[in-house]
Amino acid sequence: MFSLCSSLVGLPDTKSVSPAESPSDDGVFVKRDVASAVVRQKRAGTAPADLTLTQLESLREVCEANLACENMMDVSGIIAAYTAYYGPIPY
Repeated sequence: MFSLCSSLVGLPDTKSVSPAESPSDDGVFVKRDVASAVVRQKRAGTAPADLTLTQLESLREVCEANLACENMMDVSGIIAAYTAYYGPIPY
């Protein structure tokens, strides 16, 4: 503790920063055309081949509650049926 306090003795006072050098509370504003180039792309989620057996079983249970989804699951597979009836896979 003493070495920490004694090492802070020679540091300049942080309250003496001029207003021009201090950060502003206004936030960051960017022009619309520049901002559109900086926007992050949405993640596609997990690829269907990378789903675990537990995740596939969870999708299967959701799809089994809907008879039409269950029939499509038997014909086209769980991934196609789930995405057709419930949208993108949430994992």
